[in-house]
Amino acid sequence: MYQQASKESRVGASALPEMSTGADAHPTSRRAGISRSAGAFKTPAAARTYWVLLAVLTAAAALAAFGLLAYGNPFETGTLKWWLIAERRSNALIAMAVAAVCQAVATVAFQTVTNNRIITPGILGFQALYAAIHTATIYFAGAAGLIAARTLDTFIFQLVMMVALSLLLYSWLLTGRRANMHVMLLVGVVLGGGLGSVSTFMQRMLTPSEFDILTARLFASVNNADPAYYPVALPLVVLSVAVLYAKSRTLNALSLGAPAATNLGIDHRRESIIVLVIVALMMAVSTALVGPLTFLGFLVATLTYQFADTYDHRYLFPMATVLSFAILAVSYFIMNHIFSAQGVVGIIIELIGGLTFLIVILRKGKL
Repeated sequence: MYQQASKESRVGASALPEMSTGADAHPTSRRAGISRSAGAFKTPAAARTYWVLLAVLTAAAALAAFGLLAYGNPFETGTLKWWLIAERRSNALIAMAVAAVCQAVATVAFQTVTNNRIITPGILGFQALYAAIHTATIYFAGAAGLIAARTLDTFIFQLVMMVALSLLLYSWLLTGRRANMHVMLLVGVVLGGGLGSVSTFMQRMLTPSEFDILTARLFASVNNADPAYYPVALPLVVLSVAVLYAKSRTLNALSLGAPAATNLGIDHRRESIIVLVIVALMMAVSTALVGPLTFLGFLVATLTYQFADTYDHRYLFPMATVLSFAILAVSYFIMNHIFSAQGVVGIIIELIGGLTFLIVILRKGKL
C-alpha cells in the first residue's frame, strides 16, 4: 500500500504540469522535518545515474554504428569509394534505427496502457499476420511471386492490413459499454494462434525450396528492408514518436490505472485507444520492414525500467530508444565482423529476450 501511494505521488506529480517545479531531479520541500519529492527521480543520485547511463549507451551505439559503416571498408577513409560503400551500408543502419525506435517506444507505451510489464504489442497478432501474408503469397504465387512481391505497394498493403486488424480489435472491444482491455488481449492471442495455424497448414504444402525461401523471409533481418520503403516508413515513425512523447504526462497518469487517471482529469478510454492505435502503427512499420522481433521490445523495456529508475515517460522513452539501438547495433557488429554470422542476430536477440522473459516471470511468480 505504501509503495503504491509512493508511486502515485511521484507519477501524479510529473503528470500535472502545475505540480511540477521544473527541476526534474530534486525539487524538495522540507516542512516540519518531512521531505517530499515531486520530481521525476527519487534522488539526485538517481538522476545522475540516469544521465551517465544514457551517455554511455549513446556512445556505445554511436561507436557500433560507425563500426558497421567503416569496419572492413577496403578504401581510404573519406574518399569517394569509401563513402559509396558506407552509403550502401547505411541502408541497413536506417532499418536498424527504425526497428529499434518502433519496438522500444511502442512496447513501453503499450505496457503503460495495459498496466502490465510482461506483455508486448506482439500479443495482438502482428507477427502472425505478417507470417500469414508471406505464406499465402508463396503458397498461391510460388517463390517467384514472393520475390516479385517485394515492392512498395506490398509494404503499404502489409501496413494497412496490420493497422486494420488492430483497429478492428479496438473498435470492437474497447468502445462498447463492456469494454475490457484483458478481453481484447485475449482475442488478440486467439486470432494470432488462428493465423499461425493457417500459416502452418499452408507451409506443409510447400516444396522444400519454397519453404527455405519463406523461412529466410520470416526471420527478422535488416537485410529484408528495401530503401524504397523509407519515404513511407520514416515519416510515420517520426510522427508517432512525436505524438507519444508529447503525451508523456498523459501516459504517466495512465500508468496509475483507470480510476486514478480519471480523477486526474484524463479520459482514460479515449487516451488509451489513441495510444494503442499509434502503437499498432509503429509495430506494423517495424514488422513489415525487417520482420517479426518478438522479444526485442520486452528485453528493452525490462532493462529500461531497471536503468532509468523512474516512472516518467519523458525519460523512459529516450532511454528505451538508445538502449534498443545500442543492442541491435552492437549485436550486428559483433556477429557480422567477429563471428561472420549476420543471419543469426535476430535469433540470438530472441533467445536472450525469451530467457529474460522467463526470469522475470519466475521472479514475479505471475503474469
